[in-house]
Amino acid sequence: MMYPFLTLDDNTEIVHSEMKPDGHVKVYVEKPDEADFFHNAVCWVPGYKWEDISGFTDDEIARYDEIVRSTAHLILEFSQRGGFSNAANL
Repeated sequence: MMYPFLTLDDNTEIVHSEMKPDGHVKVYVEKPDEADFFHNAVCWVPGYKWEDISGFTDDEIARYDEIVRSTAHLILEFSQRGGFSNAANL
């Protein structure tokens, strides 16, 4: 299951999984693109290992890495509570 986390000003969506038994959380970044339909990448938290990068530049990944690192504490918490909506009782 993937939970919505953040939508950026350029329509980039960041979602995350539940916490895996090994303590890792999959963070998926996806951005619509007129030519390629979508650019996407996966980051595993903690550890910040990026993989399956398609369409993003190094600068874009650096920006997303900064966002993921600065919000990782929230992602890790929400991943154990069924996403933001459940954690916030919405």
